[in-house]
Amino acid sequence: MDSLDAMKAFVRVVEAGSFTKAAQTLHMSRTTVTQLVQQLEARLRLKLLNRTTRQVNVTEDGAVYYQRIVRVLAELEDVESSLPGASAAPHGVLRVDVPSPLATLILIPALPQFHAKFPEIQFDMGASDRKVDLIGDNVDCVVRGGAVTDQSLVARHVGDLALGVYAAPAYLARAGTPHHPAELQEDGHRIVKYRWSGSGDGFPYAMRKGGESVKMQGRHILTIDDGNAYLAAGLAGLGALWLPAYMAKAHAARGELLPLFADWRADPMPLYVAYPPHRHVSRKLRVFIDWVAELMAQHAPVVPYGAAAR
Repeated sequence: MDSLDAMKAFVRVVEAGSFTKAAQTLHMSRTTVTQLVQQLEARLRLKLLNRTTRQVNVTEDGAVYYQRIVRVLAELEDVESSLPGASAAPHGVLRVDVPSPLATLILIPALPQFHAKFPEIQFDMGASDRKVDLIGDNVDCVVRGGAVTDQSLVARHVGDLALGVYAAPAYLARAGTPHHPAELQEDGHRIVKYRWSGSGDGFPYAMRKGGESVKMQGRHILTIDDGNAYLAAGLAGLGALWLPAYMAKAHAARGELLPLFADWRADPMPLYVAYPPHRHVSRKLRVFIDWVAELMAQHAPVVPYGAAAR
C-alpha cells in the first residue's frame, strides 16, 4: 500500500462525503479509492468511516485522524516546495469558480500577465453564479459578490463593485424614462430580477440621495441567476438593471444602455474570495488571491468603511 495515496484518498472521501465523488476528483476508480481506505484502516487497526448504501460518515477516531492528516499533508507540500532542488515557483492545478461576467471581462483578459509570472500554475475554472460545494466539488476557492452567508468559509474582502441602474433605449422609449427610483415599482415599469444562487429572492436594491433612501424590488417578467444572461435581458429591453460599473461600461459607451438616476447612489457590492477554513492555503492559492486583490484594486477598490453611506 502507498501510505501517502491512502491518506489522500481518505481525506478526499471525508471532504466529499462519497467514495464516488472522491474518486472523480482524484482521477481514480471508485474501487481503487475503496481499497486504499480499507488498507489504511487495516494498517491502523481502526474503523475510520461508517459506510451505508446512501452515505459515508467519519467515525470519532476517523475525525481525529483526519484533522491530523490534513496538517501533515499540508506540511509535506511546504517541505517539498522549500527544498533547494525543488521548483521555487508555485505550481499545480488551481480549481476556482468565479462569476461569469467577472471571468469574461476582468480575470481572463488579465490571465496572460498572471501566466507570465507563474507559468507552472494551471487553472480549472468554473465560470458561473451557481452555489459551489467547495469541499464536495474539490474547489480551492470561489470569487463571489454580495455578503458571504456561509460562516464556515474563510473570506477575504478584495473589492467593492460600484452599482448603477441602467436600461436599454428601446425599453425607455416604450416605458418612459423614470426620474425617481420609486417609479420603477409602478405598473408601467419593469426590472430584470436577479436571483442569488440558493435563494428564490432577488437582491433588495436600495438607492440613496442625501437623507432619502428608497428600497425596492420592482415588477418583472424574468428572473435569472446568471450575470451574462441578466445583462443580455437588459440589453434586449426586458427591464431596468442594477449593474456593476465594469459590466455596464462598454455598453453605456456605445449607447446600448443608458444610466438612470445620476444623482442617486447605491451601496457598493462587496467582492470576496472564499475558501474552506481547514484547506491548506497553498502557495498557488495564495498568489491567486493576491492577484485578484491587485486586479480589483484597479477595477473596484475596497471602499473605506462608512464611505458608501455618504
